[in-house]
Amino acid sequence: GKMLLVTAIWMAVTIWGGFILVARVYKHMATLRETEDKLYTDFQTVLEGRKELTLNRERAEYVFNNLYIPDAQEYRHHIIRADTFHLSAVNWSNIMMLGAIGLVFWMANSLGWADTNVAATYSLTLLFLRTPLLSAVGALPTLLTAQVAFNKLNKFALTPFKAEFPRPQAFPNWQTLELRNVTFSYQDNAFSVGPINLTIKRGELLFLIGGNGSGKSTLAMLLTGLYQPQNGEILLDGKPVSGEQPEDYRKLFSAVFTDGWLFDQLLGPEGQPANPQLVEKWLAQLKIAHKLELSNGRIVNLKLSKGQKKRVALLLALAEERDIILLDEWAADQDPHFRREFYQVLLPLMQEMGKTIFAISHDDHYFIHADRLLEMRNGQLSELTGEERDAASRDAVARTA
Repeated sequence: GKMLLVTAIWMAVTIWGGFILVARVYKHMATLRETEDKLYTDFQTVLEGRKELTLNRERAEYVFNNLYIPDAQEYRHHIIRADTFHLSAVNWSNIMMLGAIGLVFWMANSLGWADTNVAATYSLTLLFLRTPLLSAVGALPTLLTAQVAFNKLNKFALTPFKAEFPRPQAFPNWQTLELRNVTFSYQDNAFSVGPINLTIKRGELLFLIGGNGSGKSTLAMLLTGLYQPQNGEILLDGKPVSGEQPEDYRKLFSAVFTDGWLFDQLLGPEGQPANPQLVEKWLAQLKIAHKLELSNGRIVNLKLSKGQKKRVALLLALAEERDIILLDEWAADQDPHFRREFYQVLLPLMQEMGKTIFAISHDDHYFIHADRLLEMRNGQLSELTGEERDAASRDAVARTA
């Protein structure tokens, strides 16, 4: 009985010591993940800012000495400490298990608490326990890395996984889209939008103006269904749109965002190949037919200027043949000649196709072409009419200052 008690205490000390070492491993691996994120941010800074860093060597030196080096040293420190504590846990477990065998024979032979056969039985049991225990401790870094990654993912509050892509249902004959008392605020509550009240009629051309931080982009995200209203509702022909199936509503929209991604596949409705006649027509209208090489609906070359990339993005949006097109400062990267053509020729042409267009723009010379002019200011939306619209059309910069 006494030998069993001492052996049990010895094993408890072994497990307790291993637990302390493993806790240290987890602590350093959690910090390591945060440091790794900072290190990748440094890499991104160097890669995407290479032109600016090449021009300004002092800034390059600052980034290297004050950002990259400290983060790299911190990363090295934590990964070394994590490995050290892990190896310590493995060695601690191994030494204590072998020590337990020696302790058992010492208690049996020196103290006379049991005979040799009992000691041998204890020893064999400990040897059998040693292998799975060491394997478990050896697997800890993988398990702890997975736990840290899982905790990191949970912070993002991601949408639950769905085994199949949803099949959104279209709203083919809608006539009005309404945002009624819609509000939205970010998690830190630093900025909020709304309540927004806006009714859009099918086929309208609307321009939206507003200063930096006024809420234009947030409104665009709400309008397209990429953000869900925290209060209020979105209605189509007076009927509320279900927040449980946002894909149905989003199917109304194609968009060209300022920071949008340029895909190389031309896709039409329902993910099918784009209409060749439509593509050919808009390649000519956008004056990029000679710039693009197409192969089976795929754009082979995307080494274009910013303005040309925006034209390709508009082509991709039009190829989807959706009812509403949202354009976020689309003309900002165009040369003056094509900018004028965009407002005077392309937008009316889209309206003739039945498109409803919601464009964020500050090109006041062309506000005359809009059916309605809207303004965002401090998260509030208003429509400019009469003298206010005339003043904004003369000088939008002064209006949004």
